[in-house]
Amino acid sequence: MNPKKWSKQWSVSLLALILVAFAAGCGGGASNPVMQPQSGTVFLTGTDAPLQSVVSFQVDITGLSVTDANNNSQSVLSGTQTVDFARLNGLHTLLDINTIPGGTYTSVTVTLANPQISFLNVANPPTTPPTRPTITTLNGTTSPAVTLTTSSVTLNLATPLMVSSGNITGLSLEFNLRKSIAVDAMGQITGAVTPVLRLKAITPGDSDAFIDDFAAGVVSVNAGGNSFVIQGPHGHQFTVNVNGQTEWENSESINDLTSNSIIELSGTLDRLTATFLADSVGILSQDHFFAGGLVTFEEPQTGAATDFDLYVRSVLPSGTGFNSGQISTINLTGNEIFYIYWMHNSFTNMFFNSSLLTPGQHVSIGGLFTNGAVTVKRVVLRHEGHTGTLVANSTNVGAHTFQFNSNGLAGVLFNGPITVFVTPFTRFGGGLTQLSDLTSNPTNPLRVVGLVLKDPVSGQPVFVARGVEELTN
Repeated sequence: MNPKKWSKQWSVSLLALILVAFAAGCGGGASNPVMQPQSGTVFLTGTDAPLQSVVSFQVDITGLSVTDANNNSQSVLSGTQTVDFARLNGLHTLLDINTIPGGTYTSVTVTLANPQISFLNVANPPTTPPTRPTITTLNGTTSPAVTLTTSSVTLNLATPLMVSSGNITGLSLEFNLRKSIAVDAMGQITGAVTPVLRLKAITPGDSDAFIDDFAAGVVSVNAGGNSFVIQGPHGHQFTVNVNGQTEWENSESINDLTSNSIIELSGTLDRLTATFLADSVGILSQDHFFAGGLVTFEEPQTGAATDFDLYVRSVLPSGTGFNSGQISTINLTGNEIFYIYWMHNSFTNMFFNSSLLTPGQHVSIGGLFTNGAVTVKRVVLRHEGHTGTLVANSTNVGAHTFQFNSNGLAGVLFNGPITVFVTPFTRFGGGLTQLSDLTSNPTNPLRVVGLVLKDPVSGQPVFVARGVEELTN
């Protein structure tokens, strides 16, 4: 069975929020008769390895170029892209797509600027009742100041990037925050950032190239042609094609799309046309406003929540003045629709509703935004990724569970190990093939991608895994 289809059959699976920016370029012409190499298309994806308590690591990628054996360089980035790498753990965002001359490229140079670090302040030990976490942001003007020890990194590719006419290939960029952000003996951030990157060549069929989740505004709809045009957070437009295999959330369809719709989709790039083929589409908002991020607090802690705090990581449309990069309190009236992206049955509300909100969940909200305030109509639970360590001797094959210490931000909100449930549709990787492989207590880090739910009995968060991977480097 195609593993991409497994998660569609799993009733509590979804893929988490990623911010995606698309930009198109073209190859330059020549005014002389010298033959120029044919051009090919290159796309760029990004991910990260997290650092505990860091809710945001934002940096400008001011340049990214590839170089061949003859020292000829080509840019694969259109302008400057501002990326928040702290939100990409276990997931991949499409940073850019461009056309460059065909050839074999063996190294990559990345230039960076303007780093900014935000971290979560959580009471330690926890208070009773719990208190609302706050955010502290460090940049180039704070104390300590955030500075790059080097603004340019050049790496050789283990496998060359092969660019040819009529084909699409790509680069995967991982920013290792754990190794890049310096801390002192007390674990406090010093402000020094030494970029530790990993780059590799990929193809559209690789797992690193599958677009897990893209939130964008709808520009136009061609329902008869089974396509629509979207505009992402940076203003770039892209064509999305749907077909009979595309799954629509909440019993909606392409006929429900309007120019006020904001959608979330997952899928692949067509290797010939570079258009998007959607595996799944969900309408996040019909009111031209969407915000996504991390739940940091809910009030009250038992029963139906009347409000929750959301660390806002992405907003559409941009420029609304909504507090992106800060914690905002989201009021609930009881009239909101709660559902889970990529969960295609009527039991969604049993797993996620106003009584089952919990810190550490990745959610998005959609509704009316007027006079600086949002009236929420939809709350959507989404996948997220965590890197951490297995709790020794915690694997229970009979119960289909293991215990996991998350090294990332949500691990701070979990306040200890979290129970991970696996299902028949959980995908294993990095040398793991099944849950029983964890009974040997591997000491390498694990990457778990899945859905954070609130146990209605204990009130504690649990993690339902879509994928479990052992990391070996």
